[in-house]
Amino acid sequence: MKKSRFIQLTVLSTVILALPQLAQACASCGCTLSSDWESLGLSTSSGFKLDVRYDYLDQNQLRSGTGKISPQAASGIVNTGSRNPANDGPQEVEKYTKNHYVTITGDYNFNPSWGVQVQVPYIDRSHATLGTSSDGVSPADEAYESGTKNIGDIKVIGRFQGFTEQHNVGVLFGLKLPTGDHRQTGISTDPAALGDVAAIDRGLQPGTGTTDVILGVYYHDAINKDWGFFSQGVVQTALNAKDDYRPGNGLNLNGGLRYTGFAGFTPQLQLNARYVARDSGAEADTVSTGGTLVYLSPGVVVPVNKKLSAYSFVQIPIYQNVNGVQLAPRFTASVGARYSF
Repeated sequence: MKKSRFIQLTVLSTVILALPQLAQACASCGCTLSSDWESLGLSTSSGFKLDVRYDYLDQNQLRSGTGKISPQAASGIVNTGSRNPANDGPQEVEKYTKNHYVTITGDYNFNPSWGVQVQVPYIDRSHATLGTSSDGVSPADEAYESGTKNIGDIKVIGRFQGFTEQHNVGVLFGLKLPTGDHRQTGISTDPAALGDVAAIDRGLQPGTGTTDVILGVYYHDAINKDWGFFSQGVVQTALNAKDDYRPGNGLNLNGGLRYTGFAGFTPQLQLNARYVARDSGAEADTVSTGGTLVYLSPGVVVPVNKKLSAYSFVQIPIYQNVNGVQLAPRFTASVGARYSF
């Protein structure tokens, strides 16, 4: 196998946060790994690629600001002066949110300068909250449990990378479509309404109900024959509100390195920063959504043959500053494969 071909096959998932894959305005609610490096200018030949990825994200740690907080301490917080008066009063205390994501991405290069991809996520999410006015141990007002399994919001992303002969500078432009359900329900565990149907928080629904615009820029190059790097910025903002809810705007900034000197695999290391604004609207949690997070993300890509590659990443938070009180993961794990037709 020629080394240039080996590099193309083994850097399939170097970009972290290349597109805000499943991110919601809750800063820690979505997986932010992406497998788009080959699409973003490295492979300039026409053709179709199919990527299938599984992500696991267990949000089991309560955080407030930059530190951890116990459920008992969180239950003692009283919110005042929020943009949504319905959020004023005792802080909601969440128990856990476990996420399993399967994302199928089809990517097509029309020519060396133009390409497009479609991302279809399937979300399996279980969630439990103690509600408000809790003691941090027992369910109280508006407590519920839920399990959602549904298609999420589909994204259609175009790219242009014809600014240079190397095709290593590009722009992204596209839409997140309101294909995911945003009206799913759970089961109340509130002692005053035990077993009743309960509405799931809008930030935890499979879809936001909104159409979002996505814009980004990227640049990648070789340092020498074995080392390469990338940098990228992507913004996502909702164009509308739906049923009194609008997700917060998001900004992703990313950089990373890869080493291609090994014969059978390519190790990679990325640093990723993400900022998300608070949700807004009468149905939004305007207190405990949004924040700033920074991740260190080591990974490896292995070519199986000339058409198929497999990859795996672990994303480790090194800085978390969340608004209000939110559940955050200790790590995110992702595995996947890409096939070039």
